[in-house]
This record gives sequence, structure tokens and C-alpha cells, in this order.
Amino acid sequence: MTHTTYADILLPIGRKSTMLYNIVLVIAGSILITLSAKISIPLSFSPVPVTMQTLAILLIGTLYGSKRGSLTVLAYISQGIMGIPVFAKAGSGFAYLMGPTGGYLIGFVFAAFITGYFAEKGWDRSFWKTALAMTIGTSFIFIFGVFWLSFFLGFGKAVMVGLIPFIIGAILKIVIADALIPSGWKILEKLNLLKP
Repeated sequence: MTHTTYADILLPIGRKSTMLYNIVLVIAGSILITLSAKISIPLSFSPVPVTMQTLAILLIGTLYGSKRGSLTVLAYISQGIMGIPVFAKAGSGFAYLMGPTGGYLIGFVFAAFITGYFAEKGWDRSFWKTALAMTIGTSFIFIFGVFWLSFFLGFGKAVMVGLIPFIIGAILKIVIADALIPSGWKILEKLNLLKP
């Protein structure tokens, strides 16, 4: 059974209106990811900076659903490939995507799709299921990120500098998202803003 996502609540009636609505969501989401990349703290021992992108990806996937969420991330990556400095450290271009942190960007697409998929199944209504969905989504970011980084540094070092230092931050981001998403549904239900 497919549930409504947050983005579906305001979905307009009519093909043209729906298309425009989805385009606006994708653009707004790609801007949010860009802004989250600007909150960047470089680490002297790692090519991977600390950013707020993971939180943005988890929220977008869950709020938008699998298709809109992954399309939003693909739009963001496409902007970067075209030369717009949307990546962390004002990076851009295809070379950036092929660089040490490129795997994390690819992982973003899968994370948005997966968290969106689980949201469509109603997991975002439960704190425990939301946390599990976001943990799975975050895992895909690290799987792709560390795998790609290992081509540059070797697997052991990639884990040491591309995974271990980010675990606590990832947990905090999951906790933040988990505190927001199910609570939002409860508020909407109390306000009778959800369709029966």
C-alpha cells in the first residue's frame, strides 16, 4: 500500500499544474542541497569535508518520495557537472564528480530514493521505522563513498578517513530528521489537514 508523502499533500490537480509543482520542488530541493554543501568544515586528515548534505538528502528523500527525491539529487549533480559551483568547497565540473568524494554524490541519489521509497510505504509515520529508513539511506552514502574513495587511498584508509570520523555526525543527523518527520505527521493529523 502506498502512503502519501509530505510533498503529495499539496499536490495540485491537473497534469500541467502537477508538472510545474514537481519542477518547483526539484529546483527548491537542489537549492537546499547546495546550501547544505556550503556549510562545509574541511578536515586536515581527510579529503571528505563535514557538511549538512546528508541531512538535506535524508529530508528531501523522505519529504518528496523516491522519484522526486532521486530526481532532485540528480538535478543537483547535473548542475555541478555543468560548472555551477554547487558542490562542497564551491566545487564543480565532471572532474569533481570523478574525484575522491564523487562516490558520496552517487550515494546521495540512492539514499534519496531509498528513504523516499520507505516514506511511500508509511515508514515516516513511525519514529523507529523513520530511524531505520534513514540509517539504511545513510549506509548507501557511505558504501558508495568509501568504495570510490578506496580507489584513491586504499580500502583501509578510506574507511579510516571517509567513514569513521563521520559516524557520530551521521547519527546526529538521523536523530534530527527522526525528530522532525514523524512529529510533523502527528501535527498534521491533529490539525485535520490530512485527506481521509
